[in-house]
Amino acid sequence: QVEHTESGGGLVQSGSSLVLSCAAVGRPFSTYAVAWFRQAPGKERDFVAAIDYSGLQTTYEDSIRGRFTISKNNTKNTVYLHMANLQPEDTAVYYCATRLFGGASQRSDDYFAWGQGTQVTVSS
Repeated sequence: QVEHTESGGGLVQSGSSLVLSCAAVGRPFSTYAVAWFRQAPGKERDFVAAIDYSGLQTTYEDSIRGRFTISKNNTKNTVYLHMANLQPEDTAVYYCATRLFGGASQRSDDYFAWGQGTQVTVSS
């Protein structure tokens, strides 16, 4: 499985935007489906968004649909999560996960490689 690193998290105010990046290391992302999950303090890890290996299929968790957009740049070996109108309930550690030649699955068990996560904190 491809190794990858997340970046782009930070502390922002409610209503702000952030772009998270998931960059592949050593192997091209072009054959991997990629998903973002998040885990808030004291809660389970939840699905956020996913994109298939081709970059043509995406799926989103209902509460963030219309605010977050996932995209894939195979030339840069990077997947992005564009987050707009952030709210305090979006505060969490965001994780990038990958699966080889997969579709855009919402199931965490379908992904085999996970990053260390990047912290997003939204103040009210």
